[in-house]
Amino acid sequence: MSALSLPPSDGGGRFPGFDVTAQARHWDDATRAIVQGRLGRQPAMRFFTEAEEAAAFALFDQLLDQRDEPRVPVVQMVDVRLAEDQTDGWHYRTMPPDAQAWRDSLAGLDADARAAQDMTFAECRWAQQHDILQQIQDLGTDRWHGMIAAQVWSLWTRYACTAFYSHPWAWNEIGFDGPAYPRGYKNLGVGKRESFEVADVHPRHDPVASRRTRKDAP
Repeated sequence: MSALSLPPSDGGGRFPGFDVTAQARHWDDATRAIVQGRLGRQPAMRFFTEAEEAAAFALFDQLLDQRDEPRVPVVQMVDVRLAEDQTDGWHYRTMPPDAQAWRDSLAGLDADARAAQDMTFAECRWAQQHDILQQIQDLGTDRWHGMIAAQVWSLWTRYACTAFYSHPWAWNEIGFDGPAYPRGYKNLGVGKRESFEVADVHPRHDPVASRRTRKDAP
């Protein structure tokens, strides 16, 4: 997904006027508190060191193509998960537990950047960061700083996507109207849209419009 190019409350450009927070009245108190908390001021770092935080910011900006503000606060959200040991409940047998894997892999990024550019990963230019990451991804099942590169890539992208797509700004960009509990859905079926859902301005990506076009075609 590209960076948010329009204000997050404007549906990211594909869903004009859509703002998932308008649906908050349909959520229960616990759900509303959790979702709205993601829009508030983020807590101070508890897991990442200052150097790790800088490397993580640069890494997530690259993975999610977040180049400008407003950014989904992915680093802060991942920091909370790691500080509270909220992992996926598993890790590769050939990898250390997630917390240590994060420390090791961010240190590896800085080591690669120093070897290539004589600076930290966060200090590198965008294109330089991209090249370093591409080299890691290209390693596949080969080892990188003692870990299997593909498994490191999986760690990074799993945490990045989980954080990004749990944030209301990302929901606005993809037209997701938020948790269905306790309201639920009534228009069940592929391509059916609820009354509160907004149509995509790009019909070729809209299953309802695509189905209608096929049906009406001669």
